[in-house]
Amino acid sequence: MSEFIFNEIGIIESPYRQKFAIPRQPGLVPAAKGRIKLSEHCNNLNTLKGIESSSHLWLIFVFHETMDQGWKPMVRPPRLGGNEKMGVFATRTTFRPNPIGMSVVRNEGVYREGKQIYLQISALDLLNGTPILDIKPYLPYSDALMDATTDFTKPSGSDLMTVEFTPLAQQQIQHFNSQYPELLSFIEQVLQQDPRPAYKKNKPDEKTYAMSLYDLNISWRVIANTNQVLEIATTTSP
Repeated sequence: MSEFIFNEIGIIESPYRQKFAIPRQPGLVPAAKGRIKLSEHCNNLNTLKGIESSSHLWLIFVFHETMDQGWKPMVRPPRLGGNEKMGVFATRTTFRPNPIGMSVVRNEGVYREGKQIYLQISALDLLNGTPILDIKPYLPYSDALMDATTDFTKPSGSDLMTVEFTPLAQQQIQHFNSQYPELLSFIEQVLQQDPRPAYKKNKPDEKTYAMSLYDLNISWRVIANTNQVLEIATTTSP
């Protein structure tokens, strides 16, 4: 069996600080913004010359947080409620023989801070610190095949959960607004996707949940199929 060794070409700096609450597919949360910090051997503007001509990019990355957990031939995909099994290669599970993923993101431009070069992106679904193996332009004429079919259906408006903010959460949004101008939209778009385990959908749920976005801890609960944001607070260091 052949073995290949790859070096990361960059690292994702993302507002998603934990796997929980990351959307299950890219593009579902347009307000999610981050950047790729190029690694030293690729930290050259020439590596990105011409990239501005592409509105979207393919990112090839490593599932670095789950790779040590191994893989199985059959998995339970969330889109089937976590109750039915499918072959690993028929799904987009993170638990794969080779822990490699691919994601389409919006290209927001290149800039430099001192000697460090960054590529800004949005609509991402990647964990902070994710190693990037490659960046490729997204080609609409070949990558978007109009006659392609799949059981993976795009969520409709009726699939999205309603999101409400308590008076306290609204006040805290205003407090953090100067630092995170699109925080309300970001939280709303994440919670509309219902990040809870699939088996929780449409069932009574009295649990209070929490997720980490940027350096913030957001807590919420589900009331009558509505995600109610309770509190937004700065994450406390351990």
